[in-house]
Amino acid sequence: MLTKQTVKFTKSLQIKKFRRLYNQFIIEGEKTVLEVLTSDFNIQKLLITSYFQNKYKKELQPFSDRIELAGDKELDDIGSLQSNDSAIAICEIKNYELPKVLNPEWVLVLDNVNDPGNLGTIIRIADWYGISRIICSEDTADIYNPKVINSSKGSFLRVQVCYVNLSEFLARQKMDIFAADLQGENIHKIVFPDAGILVMGNEAHGISADVKKYITRTITIPQFGKAESLNVGIATAICCDRIRSSQS
Repeated sequence: MLTKQTVKFTKSLQIKKFRRLYNQFIIEGEKTVLEVLTSDFNIQKLLITSYFQNKYKKELQPFSDRIELAGDKELDDIGSLQSNDSAIAICEIKNYELPKVLNPEWVLVLDNVNDPGNLGTIIRIADWYGISRIICSEDTADIYNPKVINSSKGSFLRVQVCYVNLSEFLARQKMDIFAADLQGENIHKIVFPDAGILVMGNEAHGISADVKKYITRTITIPQFGKAESLNVGIATAICCDRIRSSQS
């Protein structure tokens, strides 16, 4: 049985203001909590069911002083998942240091991608395609929103996500800056370099004017049907796949 203080505190971490105030966030579910146990994230507390405790005794041993036992319904009530019979980890927020000028590599830049589910999906896509860094505008969804963490399926553990003023950041970069745009060049006809920056914008409004002035080349995914647009997560996956296949 969890204490009232633990319940209140854990619930508060679903709200950005309190995540930033306490510099902590929550991770939910058996698979992702198990992954974080072997990561370099600093775990403050583990709220676990007897099922999870019995199944992973060896993995939990180093964290015995941070464990609180909970009932299945308690985890459902304080977390964001509809069903969680395993665990919630409360972890310290990790603030990554971003170099002023990036080393040559492929990097994703997100300009006002404000849907948490889309951000989580894009983090997962970046992880799949070996992109280890995502730079976000300050109005992009919060990486530590539970919906982002859950939809990233553990990929947030391997992809560094930073928030910056994009205009100031892009002005310093030396690599080519590509951007997805309906009026761009056909992505299937481009040979991409070994390193670069790919900018993905807001689904409704596209890329902001302040960011557009730093774009060196716009690209588009050719349309064969009549759909109005592509979801930004799907579009990111197609672009990343084309970039990687161009290099192979």
